[in-house]
Amino acid sequence: MSDRFAGKVALVTGGTRGIGLATALALAEQGAFVFVTGRSREALDAAAAVHPGHIVPVMVDASKADDIRLLQSALAESRRRLDILFANAGGGSFIPLGAIEEADIDDVFAINVKGLVLLVQQMAPMMRDGGSIVLMSSITARTGTPGFCLYSAAKAAVRALARNWLLDLKERGIRVNVVSPGPTDTPGLAALAPDAEAAAGMKAMLSSRIPLGRLGRAEDVAQAVLFLASDEASFINGVDLAVDGGMSEV
Repeated sequence: MSDRFAGKVALVTGGTRGIGLATALALAEQGAFVFVTGRSREALDAAAAVHPGHIVPVMVDASKADDIRLLQSALAESRRRLDILFANAGGGSFIPLGAIEEADIDDVFAINVKGLVLLVQQMAPMMRDGGSIVLMSSITARTGTPGFCLYSAAKAAVRALARNWLLDLKERGIRVNVVSPGPTDTPGLAALAPDAEAAAGMKAMLSSRIPLGRLGRAEDVAQAVLFLASDEASFINGVDLAVDGGMSEV
């Protein structure tokens, strides 16, 4: 283990798989004490077992106000103040415009926007001055994707929130940055397809559109998050960092 984040306390929401898990493990590997949230006790325990003593699992749904209050209580009981908040929990699915129902709007904005607002509102007072908040967005916030309008709009809202929050928190020196992955080879990406064969075809198509010729890896995004969260990025505030192999630039 390295000591890059030794003495730092981090919170990673949605940290039991994909980018969230890769980020939580990387933070712990580099010395941080990491609270990880998720909705599966088995997955949370598996994550905690990788770095015993460095990862604390907290079973909450980051889209629900009551659960966020439980998370706040868990942090308060630990008597630890956060240095790093990675608001990673989120998600969406393909829904064509003509098929969108009211419940779809509520679900997508609950996890990607409402839950995010409540999370940062409740966690910011528990952060040390000079801390770092990294918000998860997506390159779909800046590009068009058929059938993905709800998710894209929700992730565009994340970018707008970051611009405002860095001003709300400027007196405390808390930086707020955004990371926007492109297509990344995670369970969440595969779940967008109806079956394994369709998922393989989708991944091949997406890879062909990325200048580097491959999908992103969860670890690629995790390293970007760690950079934004680190002291090395102490004068970087309000950026939206695309981690997409150049896909959104061409």
